[in-house]
Amino acid sequence: MSVLDMPRLWRPETHQALFRRVLDVAARPGQIADLGDLLDDRPAALAALATFCDNTQTLADLTGTLSDTDLAFLDVGRASAEQVGFILVAGAAAPEFTPRLGTLDTPEDGATLVIMVDCLTGGDALSLTGPGINGTATLAPMGLAPDWLTARARWCADFPMGVDMVLADATRLAVLPRTTKIGA
Repeated sequence: MSVLDMPRLWRPETHQALFRRVLDVAARPGQIADLGDLLDDRPAALAALATFCDNTQTLADLTGTLSDTDLAFLDVGRASAEQVGFILVAGAAAPEFTPRLGTLDTPEDGATLVIMVDCLTGGDALSLTGPGINGTATLAPMGLAPDWLTARARWCADFPMGVDMVLADATRLAVLPRTTKIGA
């Protein structure tokens, strides 16, 4: 398969554009990146994984939405949610696992959760503070069970250990690093 035959999401120029947008919102928690022009009807959650993952990473797809082709292009190892670096989950259901949190020596080993939500706007407003936020920011995801916020607070209580979260609707995403404090 030549680069020209590849689906757009997997082409190098698309990866570069995705990386810039994802990096920008990761540095500005609460901001939303619209990836719609780069996706060709693929979900934003997959675009996030395509940006973050390579053959050195591990993934648990708890949604069952990734096809064999997606997994082949991602080229990741697979294991249980408790063991992997990246976890794809649905936001409507409460978490039923404890992800890797890293250690004091290796906090970067904490998992990144890519959480699929119905919409990044229109839900209950979350007040965000922390690095990258001038004062406070607001994010109002629809389709995110409140248990995710309770679990995240517990998982991120012993900074620098914790998890990073990517919230993704069909075409957009927002990043909540473990340094972001979330209030209602």
